[in-house]
Amino acid sequence: MICELCGKEAGPTRPVFIEGTKLHVCQNCMRFGEEYKAQSGGKAAAGAPAPNATVIEERLQRREKRMQTRDVYASAQSVELVEDYGHVIREARIAAGMDLEQFAASIYEKKGILAKVEANDLIPEEKLMRKIEKALNIKLTEAVQSGGGTNKQQSSKMTLENFIKKE
Repeated sequence: MICELCGKEAGPTRPVFIEGTKLHVCQNCMRFGEEYKAQSGGKAAAGAPAPNATVIEERLQRREKRMQTRDVYASAQSVELVEDYGHVIREARIAAGMDLEQFAASIYEKKGILAKVEANDLIPEEKLMRKIEKALNIKLTEAVQSGGGTNKQQSSKMTLENFIKKE
């Protein structure tokens, strides 16, 4: 008979459980599993790890979930800088009673960089943005729901029509 694990032509094969599957294997491959011992009624012995129906059902459900295509843009939210961040920073700084030089010294940044940020000429990096938010107790970011494209009903298959520009 042929060994179901290694594929070699072997004389007698024996039933063995390997990772929950019953296979007929040769003497060399028997070490990879546990010997199958039949009980009365044709069921596997308690020592043999035969999968039950609930385990199989759970595995099938997990596999089905893995195999589904996911829309990565469906619930994509991004955090973006507010529209007029320079004006928001300037108003909060003035309300705190600080001039630009005092504010720059308080957060250990250069006056020129903060002047450019307040003029909307420079988009602040994440680190600088957090320092400004903390110092002035303001919020410079907002959560934005990303649109995943158009709302047209489309077929699930791509066709040449998707690439052709219509007039």
